[in-house]
Amino acid sequence: MPASRKPFISGNWKMHHNHLEAIQVVQKLSYRLTAADYEAVDVSIHPPFTCLRSIQTVLDADRIPMSLGAQNCHWEDKGAYTGEVSPPMLAKLNVSHVIVGHSERREYFHETDEDVRRKLEAVYNHGMTPIVCVGETLEEREAGSTEAKVTGQVEAAVTGLPAERVETLVIAYEPIWAIGTGRTATPDDAQTTIGLIRRVVRRIHGDAPADAVRIQYGGSVKASNIAELMAEPDIDGALVGGASLDPDEFALIVQYRNAN
Repeated sequence: MPASRKPFISGNWKMHHNHLEAIQVVQKLSYRLTAADYEAVDVSIHPPFTCLRSIQTVLDADRIPMSLGAQNCHWEDKGAYTGEVSPPMLAKLNVSHVIVGHSERREYFHETDEDVRRKLEAVYNHGMTPIVCVGETLEEREAGSTEAKVTGQVEAAVTGLPAERVETLVIAYEPIWAIGTGRTATPDDAQTTIGLIRRVVRRIHGDAPADAVRIQYGGSVKASNIAELMAEPDIDGALVGGASLDPDEFALIVQYRNAN
C-alpha cells in the first residue's frame, strides 16, 4: 500500500466484556504493544457502550496511543429513541471512530443503505470518523452478485459526500459469509473486492480521495492470516472480531509485519 495510507487495525468486541473485563484486556494489550507498533499501525478498539467511559479513562490515564471506537450510533443528536446512543454522546467520550452498517446490523437489525448514510454523516458532523462496512451474503456470493451488491453499498455511502470527507473515510469489506464462521476470503478474493471498492470511489470522486481512503478487510481475521492479507496492495488494515477479544492474539495481528 502507499506510504500515505498508514495501516489501520480495529478490534470490534461486539457484545463481549463488561467494563472490568474490558479494562483488563486493554491493559494487557498495551503491555504487548510497543512504540514501534503504534508508529507502524493505527489501532482502534470498539468495546460495548457500557465500557466506553472506563476505557476512555484508562487510555487517557496511562497515555495509551490507541483510538477509542464505538460499534454503532443513531443518526439523530437526541430524541425519543429508547435504547439508542447519539453521536454527540460518543464525541464527549473522545470516541474517534464509529462503525456504521456492520454486517450484523444490516442482517439482524435490517439497517438499509439509507440508514447507514445518515449515520455516516452524523458521525462526521460530530468530528468523528466512520468505518463503513460493506459486504455480501453467502447466497449473493454464490449467485455471482458480489460486485453489484458491494458497488451499490459503496455508492450509497460516498455519492455526494464532500471529497475531503471521503479522504478520511474508512471502509471495511466484510463478507457476511465469513463473519464468525472461521471461513476467510483468500487474499486474492479479498483484494479483488477491495480493489473494486477503490475503483468505485475513484469513479465517483477521482484519484486523490480513492488513493487516500483506507479499506480494511473483516471476516475471521487471525494472527495466522493477517500478514498474507496485508501483503495485498489495496488492503490497508483489518476489522477484527473474535480474535480481538484475546490481547495476545490481537497484539500479534497488530504486529503482523514481524511475520514477514
